[in-house]
Amino acid sequence: MSANRRGFSGARLAAIVRKESFQVVRDPSNLLIAFVLPVVLLFLFAFAVSLDLEEVAVGVVIENPAGASRELGAAFAATSYLDVRFARDRRELEPLLVAGELRGFIVIPQDFDAALERGAGARLQVVTDGSAPNTAGFVANYARGVVDAWLASHRAEAGDVGKPGPRITVVPRFWYNPELESRAFIAPGAIAIVMTMIGTMLTALVVAREWERGTMEAIISTPIGIGEFLVGKLMPYFLLGLIATLACALTAEHVLGVPMRGSVGALLVLAAAFLVPALGQGLLISAATKNQFVASQLALFSGFLPALLLSGFLFEIDSMPLPLQWLTRIVAARYFVESLQTLFLTGDVWSEFARSIAALVAIGAVLFALAARNTRKRLE
Repeated sequence: MSANRRGFSGARLAAIVRKESFQVVRDPSNLLIAFVLPVVLLFLFAFAVSLDLEEVAVGVVIENPAGASRELGAAFAATSYLDVRFARDRRELEPLLVAGELRGFIVIPQDFDAALERGAGARLQVVTDGSAPNTAGFVANYARGVVDAWLASHRAEAGDVGKPGPRITVVPRFWYNPELESRAFIAPGAIAIVMTMIGTMLTALVVAREWERGTMEAIISTPIGIGEFLVGKLMPYFLLGLIATLACALTAEHVLGVPMRGSVGALLVLAAAFLVPALGQGLLISAATKNQFVASQLALFSGFLPALLLSGFLFEIDSMPLPLQWLTRIVAARYFVESLQTLFLTGDVWSEFARSIAALVAIGAVLFALAARNTRKRLE
């Protein structure tokens, strides 16, 4: 038997691939995990995780509803980003802010018109709910933008062209995502997170299933080698992972409206590189346990959670403590998130892709080596 196990046999590999392919087709849960679950999770991430704020409830206090104060209040009401509620006294809005019905309010004081006519520097007050810092910053910044736009229009209508204006004019230009839509970078990152869970989950059960069904003893008695066993087990799931990644990308582009500026070929190359550590991690988990339930829990804990928290998908890696930044270097999803965001937003930037592919292959090689070592112990 040991002599027959020497070398790498294409026939034995094909037999394992055929056996595992039949197993995939016979088990509907594999197809649900590979094709239905990724699309469902992608929709959940795309619509539930959003940094775009629209129709934020705010209040506008106009203490003297006349002239410029009334016009400025109308400018706040005209924007589609704010849902404005007007009042004459701030005491009408303070309880609503405390109750969370408003995210902030803007006070246009009694002397606003007079100060504006004197050129003495009219002041406004913006009160926001600091318990939600991101929303509070949005309200404050957008209120400043509305006031600046209204002030420029007011001066033009008043004919104050002779008054000195700012000597420096800043004109921002946003590359790659000019509309600043959060979905444009959340959707590519969500694909990486979803495929991390799917890839790990698919292969976390393959060896554990053999032990539970009592078929591992039959496999041990065959002349198959460790490499043939592992590669044959993974090839059907590797193909499923590529198809699932492509399906997610097409869904993001044609259903969610996120343009993919890169090529399909680059997407498949990146997906293939990423599936090496993703499937290798699942295989390592499967080889280390004989129970499918335990394997699925370990796959969720060791695959999904690190990918969600340490990949840069939700939290900027540069803002993390230094030890966590170093820890992210061994999280495969980090490189896939970066690559997919570049692919979707910028295009095929192979100089960036090459570094990610090298890191993914290196992580995958380590995981496969550990899985082979653990599987060899099991088979012996």
